[in-house]
Amino acid sequence: MSQLPVDARAVVIGGGVAGCSVAYHLARLGWTDVILVERHDLTEGTTWHSAGFVGQLRSTVTQTRMIMYSAGLYPELRELTGLDPGWHGVGGLRLATTPERMEELLRQAGAAETYGLDLELLDPRGTLDRLPLLEVGDVLGSLWLPGDGWLDPARLGHALAEGARRLGVRIFTGVEVTGVDVHDGRVVAVRLRGEGGEHVVRTETVVNAAGAAAGVIGRMAGADIPIVPIKHQYVVTPPSGVPADTPTVRDPDNIVYFREEAGGILVGGYIRSPQIWDAARPLSEPRTLFAPDMPKFRESWESAVRRVPSLKAVGDGDDPAAFRKVVHGPEAFTPDGEFLMGETEVAGLWVAAGFCVHGLAAAGGVGKVMAEWIVEGAPEYDVFGMDVRRFGSYTRSARWARARALDSYSKYYDIVYPGEERTAARPLRRSPAWVRHEALGASFGEKAGWERVNWYPSDAASDSGASDSGALDSGALDSGATGGGGARPRGWAGRVWSPAIREECLATRDAAGLFDQSSFAKLEISGSVADLERLAGNTLDRVDGSVVYTQLLNARGGIEADVTVTRLSKDRFRLVTGTAFGPHDAALLRRHGLAVTDVTSAYACYCLWGPRAYDILASLTDDDLTFGYLRAAEISVGHVPVLAQRVTFVGEFGWELYCPSEYGLTLWDSLMDAGRPHGMRPAGYRALDSLRLEKGYRVWGLDITPETTPLEAGLAFAVRPERRAALPRPRTALRCLVLDDDRDVCLGGEPVRLDGRPVSRVTSGGFGHRVGRSIAYAYLPLEVEPGSVELGSVEPGGVQPGGVESGGRVEIGVNGRGVGATVVREPLYDPDGLRIKAEPWH
Repeated sequence: MSQLPVDARAVVIGGGVAGCSVAYHLARLGWTDVILVERHDLTEGTTWHSAGFVGQLRSTVTQTRMIMYSAGLYPELRELTGLDPGWHGVGGLRLATTPERMEELLRQAGAAETYGLDLELLDPRGTLDRLPLLEVGDVLGSLWLPGDGWLDPARLGHALAEGARRLGVRIFTGVEVTGVDVHDGRVVAVRLRGEGGEHVVRTETVVNAAGAAAGVIGRMAGADIPIVPIKHQYVVTPPSGVPADTPTVRDPDNIVYFREEAGGILVGGYIRSPQIWDAARPLSEPRTLFAPDMPKFRESWESAVRRVPSLKAVGDGDDPAAFRKVVHGPEAFTPDGEFLMGETEVAGLWVAAGFCVHGLAAAGGVGKVMAEWIVEGAPEYDVFGMDVRRFGSYTRSARWARARALDSYSKYYDIVYPGEERTAARPLRRSPAWVRHEALGASFGEKAGWERVNWYPSDAASDSGASDSGALDSGALDSGATGGGGARPRGWAGRVWSPAIREECLATRDAAGLFDQSSFAKLEISGSVADLERLAGNTLDRVDGSVVYTQLLNARGGIEADVTVTRLSKDRFRLVTGTAFGPHDAALLRRHGLAVTDVTSAYACYCLWGPRAYDILASLTDDDLTFGYLRAAEISVGHVPVLAQRVTFVGEFGWELYCPSEYGLTLWDSLMDAGRPHGMRPAGYRALDSLRLEKGYRVWGLDITPETTPLEAGLAFAVRPERRAALPRPRTALRCLVLDDDRDVCLGGEPVRLDGRPVSRVTSGGFGHRVGRSIAYAYLPLEVEPGSVELGSVEPGGVQPGGVESGGRVEIGVNGRGVGATVVREPLYDPDGLRIKAEPWH
């Protein structure tokens, strides 16, 4: 233990590929005073038994980019270190055996086009040509990804470790972490035990890359890290002359994957009845494996035999002795099947774990992202979907984490349709008015544990396959009864849908809509306006009661948050952000020295928007409601104390109404009783998204991210002049697109082509029911100019779509076909904002 230092700039815990990659990339960025500790030998936690697949195409652009970076790094490691990382660049096949999966392949191919990922869509004959040992009688098509392959896990880990050593990182094996010391909410030291006894290393940066044991390490510091170790199994058949250049294969319809290994075939799968490894001290022994469980593996093995008939010679899969080896080991999973990365609620304690069997594929990208985050304050990529802070305090419940993780694992290869809702561990967080929503028959969605209304029951007859539940009638996707916004959209956009969405949009336009947005994250901030303005783009030093729309910006000018800030008094503010973003935004503010209290659960929030909103609210209060747009005032609604804010996310006159949660049910009932005579109806989040799209209101994480600046996003108006001047010059601009065919509706991620070449992808899209058009947004080159669009009347009684003039033309890949679209000026609805700024009391 005398070799261990007294101090280190950073301590990385865990000698698997993730920990070694983080150490290596920290050193590449100049942090050479780094130590890595591993209780066993390197790679002997979960890395060593990995199946090693590297599949580049993922469901998000960030994960895809991370794995593409990894695939590029791994071949370079041989040159950098002299060690072979065991990279086999054999390419990969993804099979489709159902029409639904084929549709998914088409969407994936479109997404890959926007990532710059090389692939080819094959028919069954082309699939067989790539891999003659396959049975393709039921195969409808496949994706061929020549950049895919597989790795030897131990070799990769040792190559990354050697790269780190050469840059100055010191690696210590046989060293166990016994404690993480924290003072005033920040890491100050790590306690270790090895052959020489106890040792303390002072440090302010600890990276928890302990895999299945990451939750235990987190608890040592008082941090909740929802890691769930789940048993995962694969087999390797005896050698049978399988060529070494055999591509990797994924057959998700049959929950099986396979590749060549040592002349045989490695076969694995995601079983439908997974089992948690419930151990107090996971990975306390090296190279942990469980006894083979062949009955659980039967479905995957039978699928493999159908796909590769030569496997029949191995047997029915019931006898472990028939295989060269059976690997049944622990893998670290998370509640939503996404990685866990970033800084925890304990300052200086970082996590890089929970890779859900994809640790090898992404290890290079994980190291890059983590090192940039630690050293530079923000990574190059938008990683919110993997940020450990995407979860709230409910992660302290091991039962919740387990229920969600088991559900994610069991459905890992299922097609996930946009808008589809999972039901595990629900309901959890509920608004005070939830009982009223349930009584009305609302269709609920879930976000950050909150039950939120997607829509309420429709008044319309279900004559085109529509249903309030979102279920799809057979053949409804291909029916001709689409278009005009009143019936089910074509393709995936119509799978989770209701005609109630249109009804709620038009009610909000013609009378009023009442939206329960209690799930809004609400943060009370104490501190000087100057401190807050250093992070915000807009001017916040305004009179008390001002409501300011602004972004929180990183050092590169990227958008870290999209918020409204209300000045309650000289040094007290309330920031409102998206449902899932509260912990993320609070951590960002605290890092800039501001005192933050999360008061989300303390207040209900109901949004009353529409031309009759004034009449409705005036009937419930004696207070003055004539305060202007972007102003807030304390009023009484019935008997309820309310902070009313004149702000809108739908482009109609009205207020966000905040009250203490104990008054929430009373306030909802009062508003509903007062609103019904005026034609008001309650409305859900699907209507909200349609309404905001027509106004061009951006959504953080989709239209704007840490990778985009306000100038690119068309938000220069929300940035004060001196801050605006410091932003980098934009090379692209977020543009509004109107699709030629109203029956095709974008969901996000679709490729956008200019003159036949891919230039972008849709950030968000949907159908605008007030304007009667299918709308999408995408970042396009600056030279693509918007044109005008004539949409007809926006008065009650319906909209007759008009023509589009003189705008740039693009093509969008929707539902596997190219759809023309015109670049138009925004916003499409009420471009002068007359409805928002109206004074209905005159």
